[in-house]
Amino acid sequence: MRQLAVLGASGHGKVVAEIAEIDGWEVVFFDDAYPALDHLEHWPVVGNTEILLTMLSSFAGCFVSIGNNKIRLDKQTVLAAHGAVFPVLIHPSAVVSKYAQLDIGTVVMAGAVINSFAQIGKACIINTASTVDHDCTLGDGVHISPGAGLAGQVSVGSRSWVGIGSSVKELIRIGCDVTIGAGAAVISDIPDGNIAVGVPAKIL
Repeated sequence: MRQLAVLGASGHGKVVAEIAEIDGWEVVFFDDAYPALDHLEHWPVVGNTEILLTMLSSFAGCFVSIGNNKIRLDKQTVLAAHGAVFPVLIHPSAVVSKYAQLDIGTVVMAGAVINSFAQIGKACIINTASTVDHDCTLGDGVHISPGAGLAGQVSVGSRSWVGIGSSVKELIRIGCDVTIGAGAAVISDIPDGNIAVGVPAKIL
């Protein structure tokens, strides 16, 4: 069986590991809390980032399961520079259009929908039961939280976080490093680096 090195032994890592197993991978965890952290549930944690870099050739693939968008993307960039190969992980209950494009290191979780001609960047999280509609563009390291919905032709910049249960109106542009609060309704553009909350969403 193919072995997948997963960096990030966390709650998010548990979900990633299960999807990887469904996709036919054997999971081995790494985490920077090692050696104090030596297992996650029944999965072994066998090293940290530095150890993983020395072992990359032992694995058919690598995946970063860290919730923080910037850290996840930075770790993937470092591993990629050392030759790591990153799959796209898709839960079998997700619906992903054959016309959508998903870049390396992205995970699509149970019940998520990605519609036609959406473009998803590297190291993104399309979380449980979220929706990304037609012609949306997501930068690298974006997290669309559980139950969040993007209408058509929405643009989300790199490292931005769209909070749980929030909704984004069609044609909206969300900048880089933006946080959209839980349950927010985004009906106007949000520039880089802002936090927006409420219904309708307002910048703090």
